[in-house]
Amino acid sequence: MSATSPDYRADDGGAYERFLGRWTQRLALPFIEFARLPPLGDVLEVGCGTGSLTLALVEQRPQAHIFAVDVAEPYLTFARTRAGGERVRFEVGDACRLNFPSGRFSAVLAQLVLNFVPDAEAAVGEMRRVSRPEGVVAAAVWDFRGGLVYQRLFWDTASGVDPAAAAARDRLFSHPLALPDGLIDLWRRAGLTSIERASITIRMTYASFNDYWEPLLGGQGPVGTYVQGLTPGMREKIEERVRAAYLSGAGDGPRSMTATAWAVRGVAP
Repeated sequence: MSATSPDYRADDGGAYERFLGRWTQRLALPFIEFARLPPLGDVLEVGCGTGSLTLALVEQRPQAHIFAVDVAEPYLTFARTRAGGERVRFEVGDACRLNFPSGRFSAVLAQLVLNFVPDAEAAVGEMRRVSRPEGVVAAAVWDFRGGLVYQRLFWDTASGVDPAAAAARDRLFSHPLALPDGLIDLWRRAGLTSIERASITIRMTYASFNDYWEPLLGGQGPVGTYVQGLTPGMREKIEERVRAAYLSGAGDGPRSMTATAWAVRGVAP
């Protein structure tokens, strides 16, 4: 990705993996299926994070060369240690200024990153540029407003305690790319053709409240940035309220929450 917003911290690959990586792995395969990659040619992931989609591509496309870029070196360092990471060319890179020649790839993908890139239009322009003619350009972002239960539970509950949480929630949930037409409009402006949109839903299954809460304390992404900035007293108060929302009148234990992403696919002219 490009330089991220000040609300987004990306400095610990292991913490990110505990926070979100286990769920991005679940999203990767249905996203690849939706993208319908060309049968031949190399593939680039933009904003690869800790490598969930990248490593799924390695499994799905064993004969292809897989490239991946991200602005966060700690995430790339973690991704390189994962099984299959030695088969990927991971590079620090800016989504808005990709260091690849035009027409280099048969497919260019971005999973859960474009809404955190300050200039998403420039990033998609670069994704189109480095795609060969008739190559696939595809992306997915969380449906924060209507389809991401684990974040709704946190932000709506915290907003009842702290006005700063409400402001952070509103920035996330009103982002143009988190809305139903956000990605498809961006793809149209980029001049991509044969544009398709879909929603992809996975399940986030937590063993207990601690399994839900503890990964939020790792300081990654908007949630982690917000939580780490709280005073101890405010954090304790929000934890108490979020625990009550998680339990919802029942005992502690497993909870399964839906998580939906908007996805878009287009073809480079």
